Amino acid sequence: MITTALRMILTLTVLTGILYPLAMTGLAQLLFPHQANGSLIRRQGAVTGSPWIGQQFDDPKYFWPRLSATGRFPYNAAASSGSNLGPKNPALCKAIEDRRQALLAADPTNPLTPPIDLLTAAGSGLDPHISPAAAAYQQARVARLRGLPLATLEGLIAKHTSARQLGVLGEPTVNVLLLNQELDQR
Repeated sequence: MITTALRMILTLTVLTGILYPLAMTGLAQLLFPHQANGSLIRRQGAVTGSPWIGQQFDDPKYFWPRLSATGRFPYNAAASSGSNLGPKNPALCKAIEDRRQALLAADPTNPLTPPIDLLTAAGSGLDPHISPAAAAYQQARVARLRGLPLATLEGLIAKHTSARQLGVLGEPTVNVLLLNQELDQR
C-alpha cells in the first residue's frame, strides 16, 4: 500500500510538476513567443520596458503615469501591491495633495481639475495606463514643452487609447509607456 502511494506521488509529481509545465511553456513559446517572454519592447537592441508594467516618468515633457504603490522603488514588479491606505488615512491624503502640487507646479496655468487616476496609485502599483481624461489633462503641458501642436498629441493619445474590453468591460485606457516612446521618436 505504501509503495502504491509513493508511486502515485512520483507519477503525479512528474506529470503535474514537470511534464505539464514543460508542455505549457513549449506551447506558449511556439504559439505566443512575444507574450511568453514578457511582451518586452526593444529599441536599438535594448529592452526599454513592457506595455504591461508601468514606468516612472518625472520629466514634464512626458505624460505621467499613475502613482506607484510599490514602496521605495516605484514600479517594482517584485513588490506589486496596493497601498492598503483607507480614504481617510492621513498618509493617503498627504500623497494625493503632494501629487496635486506636483501637477500644478509642472503646469501652473492648467485650469482643469486633475483626474483621480493622476492623484492615486493603482491597485497593483504597476498600472501602465491612465484614463483619456488624465492624458487630456497633461496634453497642453507636453505639447508646450515639446513644441508640438495640440492636434498631434490628440492623435497620439487616440492611437494609444484602448477601448473597453468586448465593448462593455472596464474603461478606455491610454498606455503611457507606448505614448511616451512614440513622442521620443518625433
